[in-house]
Amino acid sequence: MNGPHDLGGQMGFGPVRPDSDAPPFHAEWEARALALTLCAGALGRWTLDESRHARESLPPAIYYNASYFEIWVRALEALLLRHGLVSDTELAAWQGAQAPPHPRRLAPQAVAPALARGGPTDRPLDSAPRFRPGDRVRARVMHPRGHTRLPRYVRGAIGVIEADHGGHVFPDTNAHGGGEAPQRLYTVVFDGAALWGADAEPELQVSVDAWESYLDPA
Repeated sequence: MNGPHDLGGQMGFGPVRPDSDAPPFHAEWEARALALTLCAGALGRWTLDESRHARESLPPAIYYNASYFEIWVRALEALLLRHGLVSDTELAAWQGAQAPPHPRRLAPQAVAPALARGGPTDRPLDSAPRFRPGDRVRARVMHPRGHTRLPRYVRGAIGVIEADHGGHVFPDTNAHGGGEAPQRLYTVVFDGAALWGADAEPELQVSVDAWESYLDPA
């Protein structure tokens, strides 16, 4: 979807200034937001891709005025409501009902192992790769209404396959209850000039992980 999150190459948002010395959380509530999102996700009611899509689906006025972890909290509220884990009344009062026992409830001692384990998305495939490293490909021009991981700014541009990562869960279906439908995942390198023309920074290159159905031979 072409949502407010898809900011690559857009102007007016200022430069990105990485700060390697910044703490992971700037306030206690941010750590709590991450913990709540992790524990709620461990219940297994939604997938990682649905969780990401919930964040991307926030209205632009909310998304652009929210901090990073506020976006997480607002998306979690939407997921809890959608899956019937809280009611509108409970959410409005910031007073959720006591959660019933659940076999997948994440106990405190299980949090660190769960974070270390992550959520592997690699899956076996029976089909041969359509592309190989060094092949020129064109990212498809597509504007789906649902979730997709193909950035808007590379659509229609020509790049070169750099790596084949094998089969991985296809987020476009997994975000909407359509199953994992694994596809082959590639790293594609685009020259800055192919994306932004003569205004691109000299020697700029952008690497994008793209699923096979996003690409056509160039």
